[in-house]
Amino acid sequence: MPSSVFVRVFRVKVLDILSKMLYRISTMNDIDQQTTCCCAAENECSASLLDCDEELAQLAKALGHPARVAILRLLIARSECICGQICDQIPLAQSTISQHLKIMKEAGLIQGEVDGPRICYCVNPGKLNRLKALISAL
Repeated sequence: MPSSVFVRVFRVKVLDILSKMLYRISTMNDIDQQTTCCCAAENECSASLLDCDEELAQLAKALGHPARVAILRLLIARSECICGQICDQIPLAQSTISQHLKIMKEAGLIQGEVDGPRICYCVNPGKLNRLKALISAL
């Protein structure tokens, strides 16, 4: 192959690669600049879609174990805070339940209130509604 043909082919390949890279970069910028997340129509927030995706992923991770889903269902079913009854309803060790409660509390799905030597847990209705809005927008 003559060197001039090789140079032309090389230039075409380089230009093709550069155009693909520029397209990808512009597409990524479009994703970053999408206006607002799912609940913006409801005036709940003005976060970007990426922020909403991150928030949804964190909440989903907090519910990423069947025991945590069962705990959340139990707390939703009761209108009052629950202290020791969680261990009676879910067939797990108290220490395991405590670990699950800690993860859910860190995510903001539940609230814990100190009542003497124990902690009473209840659902955080604001965060639960937020989770519902994020999921419904999928």
